[in-house]
Amino acid sequence: MKMNHIGIMVGDMEKAVEFYTQALGLTIVMGNTQVIEERESAIGRMCIAVFGEGFKGFNIAHLVTTDGIGVELFEMKERAERHDLDFSRLGIFHFCLQSDNFASVIEKTEQYGGKVRMDIMRYHPEDDSKPAKMVYLEDPFGNLFELYSHSYEETYASDYD
Repeated sequence: MKMNHIGIMVGDMEKAVEFYTQALGLTIVMGNTQVIEERESAIGRMCIAVFGEGFKGFNIAHLVTTDGIGVELFEMKERAERHDLDFSRLGIFHFCLQSDNFASVIEKTEQYGGKVRMDIMRYHPEDDSKPAKMVYLEDPFGNLFELYSHSYEETYASDYD
């Protein structure tokens, strides 16, 4: 199984594309595109099946990470301005990105309207040979994401060098 893409609800498509490209370094595959509710096309019928009758339309943009994972940004016509995190609900609550330029991503996250949620932490602070760091951040709309300095395997393996 491979990861293909994630979909993220945002409150302002222009600001979201700027944040995800300028702060996080993603690349645009398909820019802001308007989708309306209709039954004539396969996409129209699929959107009704997913969002239900009366969804009124949305804007969508497709971005990609440097390792080829897609990020779909959705700006619904009727939407909240921010994502309210509710940790009592089941479901996905964050995604995680990895960068060799850890400090710069944190700085750009704040510069482009995001938020740092915690101090940077090391998974193995007692062992200088295992420098993996992490931090939780938010995009400008309250969507939570984690940033890693090392790969998933390096971060959690008990014996990596």
